[in-house]
Amino acid sequence: MKNDFLGRSLNVMSDFTIEEEMFLYHQTNRLKKKWKNKEDCSEFEIKLPSVGIYIVFTEPSTRTKESFINAAKFHKNAKTNIFESEHSSFNKSESYIDTFNMLTGYSDHSIFVVRTKLEGTCKLLDEKVSDYAFRHSLNKPSFINAGDGKHEHPTQEILDEYTFLEQLNFDNSYIHIALVGDLLHGRTVHSKVSGLRIFKNVLVDLIAPEELQMPRHYVNAMKENKFEVRIFDSIENYLKQEQIAPIWYFTRLQLERMGEDILEKEPLLRKSVTFRKDFLNLLPEKVKFYHPLPRHKIYPTIPTFLDPLPLNGWENQAINGYWTRIILLSMFGGAISAPFDTSIKNVEINEQDFIVPAPIIDGTKGITKDGKRGIKPIENGTVIDHIAKGKNPDKIYETIVKIRKILKLYVLDSADGLFKSADGNFKGYISLPDVYLSQKDIKKLSAISPNTTVNIIKNSRVCEKYRISLPPRIYNFEELRCKNENCITNPVNGENVQVSFIRNKNNELICEYCETPHTFEEIWNV
Repeated sequence: MKNDFLGRSLNVMSDFTIEEEMFLYHQTNRLKKKWKNKEDCSEFEIKLPSVGIYIVFTEPSTRTKESFINAAKFHKNAKTNIFESEHSSFNKSESYIDTFNMLTGYSDHSIFVVRTKLEGTCKLLDEKVSDYAFRHSLNKPSFINAGDGKHEHPTQEILDEYTFLEQLNFDNSYIHIALVGDLLHGRTVHSKVSGLRIFKNVLVDLIAPEELQMPRHYVNAMKENKFEVRIFDSIENYLKQEQIAPIWYFTRLQLERMGEDILEKEPLLRKSVTFRKDFLNLLPEKVKFYHPLPRHKIYPTIPTFLDPLPLNGWENQAINGYWTRIILLSMFGGAISAPFDTSIKNVEINEQDFIVPAPIIDGTKGITKDGKRGIKPIENGTVIDHIAKGKNPDKIYETIVKIRKILKLYVLDSADGLFKSADGNFKGYISLPDVYLSQKDIKKLSAISPNTTVNIIKNSRVCEKYRISLPPRIYNFEELRCKNENCITNPVNGENVQVSFIRNKNNELICEYCETPHTFEEIWNV
């Protein structure tokens, strides 16, 4: 049983189990107490020889970067390298993968702390650089996501959760928290979808105007985690009801990530999530305010008049970043081990069959019956039927064209069209004489147009029939594309990475790198 965290990575909060998260928080608590009591803290120091900590920030940062630099200095035996990206080969169009492959060979154990605007970068590096290390008999490196675009910020989430536990005297039975501000672009609140799972019961109040509300897929994920979720459009309206959270978590308005349509409403949006003096008397006792910082220097959502008040929890919160990051590096550097199995837990994907053989009733296909119009019969080949059934004719023809393009069926002697089925709904078909789809083609078809029927015809009779549905995972097709332009896999970013998608319970296809949800119509680059 593996008890150390060597080779583990933290790309998103769900990379840690609840048990592993709580282990980190308890170790942080032990370190803080020892430090305050002026006791020996050497048990937390990395002792393995040739450990390299690489701090690579390709996006500006002060607090996260400096806290990691100082946390790395705690580990005197480790070699700390601060990678100045503005002077690096990134400016020469070198890929992330090539850069980190090279750096991996410089230490026996490498820990990379990475911040970038490209979402999913750490997951990509964790996969590809680990493959490189395996090829060259090197130890698997660790990657720590210090913030990627508007996706996640797991190390901020760790210091946040630790701070909440301190306020609650390490009672993780229940938390009631209000998330206030730019919930659309704020990666720190997105990480709370997984981070708050350490609490057995969770009530989350989302306070933001509609234009800045939490993305729907994150709200759905909270509900799947059994969180109770309430939504409010402003602080003012939130304070009109009685059940007010004792923990408030503010975020700044991230103007740099907003479109012009939202920026035009900035004053009104800001007003709805900025705390005012006249709100003070409406708060219950012992409420604490938190903020990942920095605050906007002119228009802070937590104004500076609150700084000397007992509400101020954000200053201690910021200090906790140092302690939690020391422990995170301790874990990945082999300094501390756990009393449980720390092997990487692979996500289980439901691989139920999505290509199901269907009964063949009379073995015919497209034969005209009782004067009704049907598909022109073929002697041998394939008929794809029930295409986009129930959609309007324009959508059906659009799907037919997409199928032809992606499966490269556009130069064949074939036919297609649409007609009404017995239930009155339109559906499309493609008739392919002397053409048999491969298993790979049928798998691809299931992701282009699920709920379609494939008929294999020989000697004018249907010999095989399949009903296909949306697959649990879609990958390894060159035509796939994540619609998020800030995703590391998007072609505009030049990393030449194939995207992959996992189907969730709502039949959305989630990019495995940036976690952007898609419909099956949106994943194809045609």
